[in-house]
Amino acid sequence: MKNLKFITYFFALVTCFALSAQEETTEEEPSFSVAGSVDTYFRSADYAPGTSFANLPGFGLGMANVILSYEGEKVGFVADFVYGPRGTDAVFASNGSSNIVNQLYVYMNVSDNMTLTLGNWNTFLGYEVISPTGNFNYSTSYMFSYGPFSHTGIKADFTLSESTSLMLGVMNQTDFTEGNFDSLADTFDSPASIGSEPFDSYMFGAQLGISGQYLNLLAGDGYTQIDFTGGFDLSESFFLGINATSADIDGVGKFSGAALYPQLALSDSFTLGLRGEIFNDDTGILDDVGGTDQDNTSFTITGSFTSGNLTIKPEFRVDSGSAEFYQKSLTGTTDNLASFVLAAIYAF
Repeated sequence: MKNLKFITYFFALVTCFALSAQEETTEEEPSFSVAGSVDTYFRSADYAPGTSFANLPGFGLGMANVILSYEGEKVGFVADFVYGPRGTDAVFASNGSSNIVNQLYVYMNVSDNMTLTLGNWNTFLGYEVISPTGNFNYSTSYMFSYGPFSHTGIKADFTLSESTSLMLGVMNQTDFTEGNFDSLADTFDSPASIGSEPFDSYMFGAQLGISGQYLNLLAGDGYTQIDFTGGFDLSESFFLGINATSADIDGVGKFSGAALYPQLALSDSFTLGLRGEIFNDDTGILDDVGGTDQDNTSFTITGSFTSGNLTIKPEFRVDSGSAEFYQKSLTGTTDNLASFVLAAIYAF
């Protein structure tokens, strides 16, 4: 999608025009804040399903997450840093000091209804996120694990009405946060030093939100992904989350999935939730032994007990596959896998 370069230039012109068109106003006092979380866990099983995070046996570390933000009336920034195994897995395509940078962006409120953002931000696709504070379940789904995780580029967010929003963005290739290089190896060396060239195309992203339901699109040369993320409060104590995604990658294959996230609040401090996911992969990624067109069904039951800023999550998960692609020993595989995880998350 080489024409995306034109869109990138268009965004740059819009930004310059918006800056020059600002009227002088008396800004409110800006604010600086520090937030984040720390998480750790215990996993009973020696082996884990092929999803991201919390997949090591015994007592394990999640990550320390520190988010610095500055918010003015018109401009601001977010610097989001991650330390630990969960953070390393999330920022897998960056090296050096960049492997602790989860998000790094600046933004400008052009008007009450439009915000421009430039930098690196976590993906707008999907129900689950990198930080455990944003998820009900501690383990993650296959749809989340197949990505994308993050984008680097420019985006414009529009508030069309009280219940309708629109986002349009132009970005590097998915998860290439430092530069638009043409292979993962290029993130460890400059393109000139290894004789390679940067990508000559960019990704296009769009999100339409209506009353808390979001239709997402990510497209580029040889890549198309459509995603729906939403949820409904069916009562004061019962919430139902929904996620469905489908991706087509030229020369690699397709993957798709759907999940429901019912959650029932049993008291002010305890909520019980389920994630039921079905997932299909014909890329061969799911099956470590090299097969394709594999199906996976997983059920995750999670309890969430909150005391102040601390959340304790006991979780039981069962995965069942159409073939023996789960590791059960150094040399053996199986078509089903069960595990128990106990996680502790402190948010500040």
